[in-house]
Amino acid sequence: MSDVAPEPVPMPAKRRGAQLIMLALAVLVVMGAYANVGLAMDDAIPSGMLTYGLSLGGLMLAAYLVLAKFAPWADPLILPLVTLINGLGLVMIFRLSESDSNLPSATLASPNSQLMWTLVGIVLFSLTLIFLRDHRALQRLTYTAGALGLILLVSPLIPFLGQELNGARIWIGIPGLGQLQPAEFAKLALVIFFAGYLVAKRDVLALAGRRLLFIDLPRARDLGPVLITWGVSLGVLVMQKDLGSSLLLFGTFIALLYIATQRVSWVIIGILLFAGGAILAGLVFDHVQQRFEVFLNPSDPALFDRVGGSAQLMQGLFAMGSGGILGTGLGQGHPELIPLAFSDFIFAAMGEELGLTGLMALLMLYALVVQRGLRTSLAARDPFSKLLAGGLSFILAWQVFIIVGGVTNLIPLTGLVTPFMSQGGSALLANWILIALLVRMSDAARKPPPQAIQNEGMTQVFQR
Repeated sequence: MSDVAPEPVPMPAKRRGAQLIMLALAVLVVMGAYANVGLAMDDAIPSGMLTYGLSLGGLMLAAYLVLAKFAPWADPLILPLVTLINGLGLVMIFRLSESDSNLPSATLASPNSQLMWTLVGIVLFSLTLIFLRDHRALQRLTYTAGALGLILLVSPLIPFLGQELNGARIWIGIPGLGQLQPAEFAKLALVIFFAGYLVAKRDVLALAGRRLLFIDLPRARDLGPVLITWGVSLGVLVMQKDLGSSLLLFGTFIALLYIATQRVSWVIIGILLFAGGAILAGLVFDHVQQRFEVFLNPSDPALFDRVGGSAQLMQGLFAMGSGGILGTGLGQGHPELIPLAFSDFIFAAMGEELGLTGLMALLMLYALVVQRGLRTSLAARDPFSKLLAGGLSFILAWQVFIIVGGVTNLIPLTGLVTPFMSQGGSALLANWILIALLVRMSDAARKPPPQAIQNEGMTQVFQR
């Protein structure tokens, strides 16, 4: 018998064809939206629509070819769904840039720049699939990933490197590249660390201590990791004035802790710790208190003109209200009146022109991506893969909830951006790497075992 492993069987041709058709359909929908914007604003199809269409279609075709070659058994829905979300973001940024207004939301929107960042994101997506053949190798880098994540998280605090914008110190300046938000990449490294750590410690963390009412409390010695993560998240909140990253970090850790141990007590303890820390920070630090004041009294005129005040929140709420159920139509609203409509408030801008129906469809697209990721987690064959896929899926869903909750005033504004839609390179690049990791794990989970592949091949031979 030969020691050479059998060649993997490629994904069935019908499935590859269906994936390519869905990808082409996503690009066509985006191009239709481009045409709709031009016809509504200028009574003519945009002159650059063909360039944008060919560019986006070429990028996604390249991503498809890489996926078909290096991850043939991956979930066929993930790439088309993300393509559609990314493309709709490009359309809204293009629509803002074409506005006649001189407001910052119109003048700062840059569709060409966003398309270039999409190109870089596809390159990183492809490189991740090409060079990361076995995602389980990341488990050996558990503590390295943790150290890297913490370094990236606190790097904006380094003098002469970090930059403070809009009241938050979450950016670093890189010559030739402009500004970069390292927390976007830190979240990936920290999810890898959380998954690797909890795989090794889950049996210890699952042990119960005393029972209080209906909750089995963990042992006091096991609270250390939770308290450390709580302290780091509060440090990010206080030192960097970054409520979004703080909530994202701690929420993801608690979610993974629950997935690993199946203990509700960890979730309750996590919620109580974060709520208590946020209240304490609000009482001690002015910038946290201001966020809560805006959340509780968004219509107070005294808060409109304050830095980080409620003017942008109220403009976003008014815009979504004017959109109603079906929206004003692409190109027929006034999203340029919303401050930061191209980044933090792009969800509100979409709500004005697509209405509640369009927003529900957009949220459904995100829900489908998350569902496919969670399905990958359930199908994974080893604990590390289950935790990593679950953590990456949760962090995407959690980020969407945080930004949508902030824009609709369900929770305080946090400064996070809408994944794949908001203008900016850091979040877009990090999220394309996240999708590449999910695709790699999906391929491993869905690929038949070698013995099954060999038996399938022999069956086909005998049938012939």
